[in-house]
Amino acid sequence: MSSVAELAESRELFVNLTLRELRGKYKRSVLGWTWSLLNPLANMVIFSVVFRYFLKVATTAGDPSGLKVFALWLLCGLLPWNFLSNGMSGSMGTLIANSNLIKKVFFPREILVASNIASWVVSFLLELGVLALVLVVAGSFVLPWLLPVIGLVVVQTLFVVGIGLVLSVLNVYFRDVQHFIGILLQIWFYATPIVYPISYVRDALKHRHVLFTLYKLNPMVRFVEAYRDCLYDRRFPPLLDTVFLVGVSVATLAVGVYVFTKLEPKLAEEL
Repeated sequence: MSSVAELAESRELFVNLTLRELRGKYKRSVLGWTWSLLNPLANMVIFSVVFRYFLKVATTAGDPSGLKVFALWLLCGLLPWNFLSNGMSGSMGTLIANSNLIKKVFFPREILVASNIASWVVSFLLELGVLALVLVVAGSFVLPWLLPVIGLVVVQTLFVVGIGLVLSVLNVYFRDVQHFIGILLQIWFYATPIVYPISYVRDALKHRHVLFTLYKLNPMVRFVEAYRDCLYDRRFPPLLDTVFLVGVSVATLAVGVYVFTKLEPKLAEEL
């Protein structure tokens, strides 16, 4: 309860640190926040060319939206993945980057991780807003579905914060973590149906139901499918998937807080 009280009293610090992260994200760049949109668009173009035209990856029309645009289908999965990847990568270095502050001033160290991820939440929401606008222009009236999308963003944020807390503190003690995570993210990306439909995996494992069940234990599989359900298909995600995502996200956050709390007392010494 004392930790919760400390976090509550540090609201202003959290806001200021988040604003600092937002200001410094594209500091001294000519295009500034435009890069927040250009980066996913560049990835969309590259993946669309490679997977849609070279590898002939086909997608079915949105049900019931009827939308059939590979680039938009891709973005609905790519943006949540970018949020996870950026949040994990940003969290790993945030304690080390703020080592002078940690050594000199007492405050809840979790705020450093949370503020970094909060800055990526802002970027994510801007990207989703632009995607929603493009979907409307493409003929898919997705505006009523933005409310459940916001709910998904909240749930995924809990998931990313939990992972970020673990990675940030482990990276202080073991600097190899950042190199390992770079490899893990590459494997995790292709183990998630971002550039290919999940039906490809279902068909390939149709006689191996256990393997497909294990595949769906990857939380990002269900996150990506849930975002596509809301934005591309314009329907609610399955209730079982929603319960699974909420449970995994809360559990991940609890584990993250536990690990961070156990290793946090010696942070100043290790830094």
